[in-house]
Amino acid sequence: MSPELPTEPVSPKATPLPPLPSEDPLTPAQWKTILAIADAVIPALKPTSTSKAVTDIAVPDAVYSTAITKLGVLSLEADDDADNAAKEYLESNASQDPAFRAELQRVFAMYMPDSQKKELRMLLNVLNTRAGSLALTGYMTPISEQPAHIRESILQGWGTARLGPLRQLRRSLTILTKQAWIKTSPSLRRMIAIPRLPVGMKPGKGHDYEFIQIPPGDGPEVIETDVVIVGSGCGGGVSAKNLAEAGYRVLIVEKSYHWTPDHFPMAEADGWHHLFMSGSFLTSDDSSVTIVAGQAWGGGGTVNWSASLQTQGYVRREWASRGLPFFTSATFQESLDRVCGRMGVSAEHIKHNRSNEILLEGARKLGWSAKPVPQNTGGRQHFCGYCNFGCGSCEKQGPVVSFLPDAARASAKFMEGFQAEKILFSTKEGKQVATGVLGTWTSRDERGGVSGSPTTRRKVIIKAKRVIVSAGTMQSPLLLLRSGLKNPQIGRNLYIHPVAVLGAIHKEEIRPWEGGILTSVVNEFENMDNKGHGVKLEATTMVPSAWLMWLDWKGGLQYKLDAARMKHMVGYISLARDRGSGRVYADPVDGRVRFQYQVSKFDKQHILEGLISLAKIQYVAGAQEIFTVIPGMRPFIRDAAPETGAGINDLAFQTWIEEIRTKGLPTPESVFVSAHQMGSCRMSALEKDGVVDPTGKVWGTEGLFVADASVFPSASGVNPMVTNMGISDWVSRGVARGLEDKARL
Repeated sequence: MSPELPTEPVSPKATPLPPLPSEDPLTPAQWKTILAIADAVIPALKPTSTSKAVTDIAVPDAVYSTAITKLGVLSLEADDDADNAAKEYLESNASQDPAFRAELQRVFAMYMPDSQKKELRMLLNVLNTRAGSLALTGYMTPISEQPAHIRESILQGWGTARLGPLRQLRRSLTILTKQAWIKTSPSLRRMIAIPRLPVGMKPGKGHDYEFIQIPPGDGPEVIETDVVIVGSGCGGGVSAKNLAEAGYRVLIVEKSYHWTPDHFPMAEADGWHHLFMSGSFLTSDDSSVTIVAGQAWGGGGTVNWSASLQTQGYVRREWASRGLPFFTSATFQESLDRVCGRMGVSAEHIKHNRSNEILLEGARKLGWSAKPVPQNTGGRQHFCGYCNFGCGSCEKQGPVVSFLPDAARASAKFMEGFQAEKILFSTKEGKQVATGVLGTWTSRDERGGVSGSPTTRRKVIIKAKRVIVSAGTMQSPLLLLRSGLKNPQIGRNLYIHPVAVLGAIHKEEIRPWEGGILTSVVNEFENMDNKGHGVKLEATTMVPSAWLMWLDWKGGLQYKLDAARMKHMVGYISLARDRGSGRVYADPVDGRVRFQYQVSKFDKQHILEGLISLAKIQYVAGAQEIFTVIPGMRPFIRDAAPETGAGINDLAFQTWIEEIRTKGLPTPESVFVSAHQMGSCRMSALEKDGVVDPTGKVWGTEGLFVADASVFPSASGVNPMVTNMGISDWVSRGVARGLEDKARL
């Protein structure tokens, strides 16, 4: 069944961002340098006959004319002005749009830790000196004073520099520039012809939440409840439903704000900032890993991709062998089935988009194990590739659509805009007994939005018999640490399922943003060490700002030509169940989340073999061009000669594969991304080995529990939502049993 077009136009409500901080993070001289670099990454490209040597990059007239012709074919099918659209696209540089600078300023001012800001400022200052310029660029003239073509050649030279920090610098600056430009460039969206909304989306009706409002006042407001749950995501939503339906007074508090479905899917320029932690600019201390974590009403369940895989047997056995027999019990399976049943999880109604069809068909041709991925879409077909910016149809049964409304119907209460600062304790028989949560509530602005100044900001004390922390893997450990807990395991054992990307370009038009994002998986390589570690091969989200930033930058013209071919592209990830781990900690200056993580050599090898396997799938699927995001790795371009029948044994292809193996994933310029975070408050049989006991109670405390993916004993190996919900179902039902001797509502 094909998706039906909506009967009337749909236009999501605007989601304006808060104003930029009044204090500019960079000086005018530093801005001049960073924008000069940005305009070398995304330059104005003009024919030699009309170019200005300083501000433009001159392209030979014949090459420019050929580019216009190619781009005209790729731009809007029915656009009578295709050549002018192509000309505008080529001749615009990054900095000419004020929105581009505003995007960079927001990143620098709001998301970059002080230590990284200092490094950036120092670098820009050094580049502004003659001696520093000579050392870093080979020219006495500072890069901000160089003509565009020299700036471009400097960046290209950094890519092959002997010094690793220069290669790393090139990677960071090009990715930062590309993503800001992709979010803000109208000429790019016109060129790739991506619609603002999913094809055929029909608006859905969400639950009408009522949020507690705190009046102005001097002292802290005091609220009493039976259970306070910190976090409204997958763990918190399940816990809220169970405890409210058991008859207890439940209050769910969330730092973020609720967006009704008529705001979804958000525009890319806004969605990253409103719905993701640190605007999706949360990077490891060495900048090799970027974490993408939901921070919204509904948590990760609001922005994930509907994939609903249950915990696999070999992972359950591993966890049970650590003294946690619950994971091989019938009770755990009942919890998994219960949460899947509530969300209508099924693979029966999937309509694969072309990217997922190619993945399944390629695996079949190679004899590899592959399968559809069940979706939490209420037993309905859900042909939406934009769900990482919120589901406007309400077909995706995330917590905001399912568990939290169930909790509301059972009289649970809700508070948005609440920053939990610390857990409150009393002491009883030498143990810390949780008695509630202290935090700050920040109202919406006078228009009911979040783009203006709040009308009220006030301390709130929530007194409770039980506290459940469901703030997620990156934030739950910080709340425990802010509360004075000293367990050295808090924040350690961070697993992230590190990912690297492979793409391909096909002759056919793919329109990769259409359809379910992740509806198939190749699991042939999930157990490469016979101990449960390996990779899964999956499709990835293909909205431009999530995809085009990963395309290798070789030069301004080549990047623009590559980006314009997006409608013919497919994109996939090699996702490792990591054996190595990292840690989460609080920034020493302002307390924001920081993390240390380096992808281990062991896990890199698995990821690399996954990329090679994805390349083989694309070869047998007939891709015209296959590319990795390994820095400096050339793409494989298919020979136009007739096929010989050799398939993946084709000599040219095998030579390219060996080049990938030889190059590997070099340090420090290789970059990885994570959308799955687990383990920073891990469950353990012994207090010395973890943060929570087998019931989810924090070791050394009473009345304090954690219910989210941070309690995983190790990486789940599958998209963690269902595992998270299953564990939270068990933990919260245990909390309810422990409250049975207390007064009920």
